[in-house]
Amino acid sequence: MAWNAPVRRRPVHSILVAVVLAVAAGHLLVTQCSGRSPATQAAPPSDAEARVNVLALCDAVQAYRDEHGVYVTAGPTPKEVPRGGRAVAFPQDETFHRIGFEPDGKVHFQYQVVVQESPVGEPEVSCIARSDFDGDGLNSLYRVRLDANGMTTPIEVEREGE
Repeated sequence: MAWNAPVRRRPVHSILVAVVLAVAAGHLLVTQCSGRSPATQAAPPSDAEARVNVLALCDAVQAYRDEHGVYVTAGPTPKEVPRGGRAVAFPQDETFHRIGFEPDGKVHFQYQVVVQESPVGEPEVSCIARSDFDGDGLNSLYRVRLDANGMTTPIEVEREGE
């Protein structure tokens, strides 16, 4: 072999075809094993909606108090706790509308504002989200408390993922 002889290289397109075939075979294997196509597989339930919305709900409650001088109770809305990870429409609710809390579209949680009197006579507000993702009748609960000074607690979570 001469030093100046051209080196024969495999065409690039054959490598690209091999990679595409490998990816397609992997995709076919995954969809056949799961019984569904990836486009129809539901994403696992997430608590991000509850974490964002209980904070937004407490902000709306505090803004209403700042403007009108009183805390209001609201909900629970929707009337039934969403179960099995299904999203449900957030129904129109006069109180939630008045305070400015109206989630867009469907929700995976039931929302509520509870106002109670503390032992020292000050209002204690709890902004709550509930859901039953696994449909077993036990609800996960996300709560933020709002004190008379407008300060919120960190999000409290009970039975996360239920």
